[in-house]
This record gives sequence, C-alpha cells and structure tokens, in this order.
Amino acid sequence: MSSINFKEVIAASPYRFTLGVAGDSGSGKTTFTTAIRHIFGNDLVSTITLDDYHRYDRTERRERSVTPLAPEANNLPQLADHLLAMKRGETIMKPVYNHRSGTFDPPVPFTPKKILILEGLHTFFTSSLREHLDFCLFVDPDLDVKREWKIQRDMEIRGYREEEVLNELADRERDYQQYIAPQRQYADAIIRVSYSTYGKELGPSQNIYRVALLQSRLDRTIREIDLSIDLLSLLSLSERDFLLEFKREVVDGNDMGALTFDGELNHAIIRKLEKNVERQTRVHPIDIYAHRSYVTGGEIAQLILAWRIINRRIFIGDE
Repeated sequence: MSSINFKEVIAASPYRFTLGVAGDSGSGKTTFTTAIRHIFGNDLVSTITLDDYHRYDRTERRERSVTPLAPEANNLPQLADHLLAMKRGETIMKPVYNHRSGTFDPPVPFTPKKILILEGLHTFFTSSLREHLDFCLFVDPDLDVKREWKIQRDMEIRGYREEEVLNELADRERDYQQYIAPQRQYADAIIRVSYSTYGKELGPSQNIYRVALLQSRLDRTIREIDLSIDLLSLLSLSERDFLLEFKREVVDGNDMGALTFDGELNHAIIRKLEKNVERQTRVHPIDIYAHRSYVTGGEIAQLILAWRIINRRIFIGDE
C-alpha cells in the first residue's frame, strides 16, 4: 500500500464509495458504522436515511393498513435513481420524512461526499440498488434486544408512547421476516447482537452485549495486514470478563466466518488495533476510544468491521 494518507487518496478521487446498511428499525444500523465516520470525518462521509423515501406518511399508512417494511410503502425506484445520480457525484433533491410529526417536510438539496452511507429497511432489497453499492452490511439483533432498543429510541427521540411502540413491533414482525430478513443473503458482513453471557442487565446499564461479526471470505487484502490481539496483553492487562470465539457458519447459503466478542477489553489492547489501522492507512490519529479504560465487545467489532470496509475501498482504484 502507498505511504500516502488514505484520507487524501479518497478526497482526491472522483469515486463515490457507497456503503449500504440494512436492518429493522431501531436495530443499531447507525451504531455499527460509527468507526467509519470517526476515521474519515464529516468532510468525507455523508449519510442518507431511507425513511426519507417512505411513500406514505404515518396517517396514510394506518389508513392503508401497511407498515413501512412493506416495499410498496416506499419509493424504491426513486431511491435507485437518486443512488445512481449520487454515484456520479450529482446533487439530488432528497425527500425528508419527519418522525416527530409523521409527515413529510419539503425536499432539500443533498450532495454526496466521497463516502456515502445508506441506512434503512430496504437498502439492498432490489438488484438496481445492490448494483450500485460497494459494501453491504446487515444488522441483525435478537428480537428481545431489538425490542429494548426500539422502545428506548422511539420514546426518547420520536415521542412515542410505549404502548404504541409495542403495538407497532407486533404489527411489523411478519413483514420483517418476509421483506427485510431475506436481505441477509446479499450482505458482505452481518452483525448479530444478543444479551451478554455475563448478564442481561449489562446491556441497558453498560452497553455490554454479545456481538458477532460474520464476514464472507476476503477475495483480496493488502499485504502485511495485522489486526492481531496480543494474548499476553489480554491475560496480563484485562481484569474483566471477556469472550472471544471464532467459528464457520452457513448463513442463507453463504459460508461465513463468525467472530464473536462479549464483555470488555482493556483499552491498551484495542489501542494496538487502532495503531495498526493507522499504520496501514496512514490516517493519524485513529483514537476512537481515547480516554477509555475499557471498551466493549461491540466496539471492537465496529473497529474490525471498519477495517474490512476500508480494505474494500482500497481496491476500488485497481478495478
């Protein structure tokens, strides 16, 4: 790899790298791309929320007895047209869905930056969307975890009552299984989240969950890649419970490696991973977890996922 700072390479390139993130509402889609946003910054990263492409407002959906998970409740052809235009670097007039009111605000101009993240329910639902995505991530928390997260988000941020959230979850489950879950088959990586082996209460109180990162086999990688975890440091520095597990799985017909983290690791161990990403990208500093004594398994998964996405972007120029 070149000694040039990779942020400078991306900034100078005309290419728009597109990262698609799919999953249910409230599943943590934004959380698991945090590391990418941190590494490359707001100057290079922009985000589209696919809720803006709902076809109906909240009242119309109720009148039609349709949930946002149904494809016909979303303007996917318009989204595909906009995605193609943004890949060309063009400014679009992006629709705006207001979650507080459940209605649409006036469209706004949106110019994509060099890394474009698309987050939503149907991000790679159609072939016309998948054709223009460079990397696909599916976020797949267990039902109990998803329920906990959605209740918290919709009550605190979107002004729902708990009863409304629970009723919506029940109404949506069939559509989730029919329309959203099948998108896993197209994912380059999948994030699974379940309650921690060390106690369910650690999730809401300390954000500690059992997080698995499933990845398809890398076709190509840069030489001398090193994201190793020092077992000696793990044994000598960590004073809290931690689990690390790897196994092969077949998911929706795809052979994937599942790397699972649970608990917390001393920050000094993770700092070595950050330093390795710095060395391989020449991006300085990468200090996502600065001023932290310990980091969670989910945060470690974010960092390793970020490297996988960066690795994909590195080879775009060769293609």
